[in-house]
Amino acid sequence: MEAFDLKLQARSEWVKSTARAMGFLDCRIAKAARLEQEEAFLEKWLRDQKHGGMDYMSKHFDLRVDPRKLVPGAKSVIVLSMNYFPEEALSDQGPKLSKYAYGRDYHKVIKKRLKEFLFRMEEQFGEVQGRGFVDSAPVMEKAWATRAGIGWMGKHTNVLSKQKGSFYFLAVLITDLELASDGPVTDHCGSCTACIDACPTDAIVAPYVLDGSKCISYFTIELKDADLPTEFAGKFNDWMFGCDICQDVCPWNRFSQPHQTEEFLPKQALQEMDRKDWERLEEEEFDVLFEGSAVKRTKYSGLMRNIRFLNLSDRKPD
Repeated sequence: MEAFDLKLQARSEWVKSTARAMGFLDCRIAKAARLEQEEAFLEKWLRDQKHGGMDYMSKHFDLRVDPRKLVPGAKSVIVLSMNYFPEEALSDQGPKLSKYAYGRDYHKVIKKRLKEFLFRMEEQFGEVQGRGFVDSAPVMEKAWATRAGIGWMGKHTNVLSKQKGSFYFLAVLITDLELASDGPVTDHCGSCTACIDACPTDAIVAPYVLDGSKCISYFTIELKDADLPTEFAGKFNDWMFGCDICQDVCPWNRFSQPHQTEEFLPKQALQEMDRKDWERLEEEEFDVLFEGSAVKRTKYSGLMRNIRFLNLSDRKPD
């Protein structure tokens, strides 16, 4: 039994060192099992309609809470993080983009690395069944990140690390390879309520509970309506795509270090945009500026809707 455990530990160390060599910020491992505690929370969250119009959140519930239904025979969930914290934020002299959208679409960047990672695992260990996921399938990445010890769930519902903050993407690789599991880390939010106090739309309705239907990121990315709710006029703080407010005010993010991933760097043209440039942006310019970017998700019409909405910033809700 002892020799077997040592073998698992050696495998796990190889997995983690390979992840670091491939540019991942951190790599931790959890045992593949049903997320029973998280399942109850998700069920209530959906029942309370806190997912807004994100109907995909309520689909494939069993797949979302049990990785063994996504990868038959799964034994381990490898959780990876990838830093996207920029060395310098884009100008705040006009509409703002969330930092995660400065460069190339993270789905494309990380999926490519996950395929390479799985290939290296097969070279090392022989036949390995596995699938990689990056925020594009019924997988609860945050739940797995907390189980594996990437960090703890902050009051803003982002995963926080004492050493690395929260400006990183999460990905999981579910595999039938048996590995030694890591454990969760303790919560270090303490009595701090900076994120709750700073949210201009009151989307963090309680510590560790986000009402997605009130979040600026939801409005500017997920909501497909032709118009945004007028009751939130003047509350977007100039965010036209996503929002970083709750992370920017978090004390733990003072430890965030600039990423070293070239694909996440903003284009020069993006760095030079000002308010007038955004307001008169043409669709052809949009296509060039955001080629291969996550911003394409909202489309030209959605981004311009958001920018027009920001012009209501001087109009206070009745």
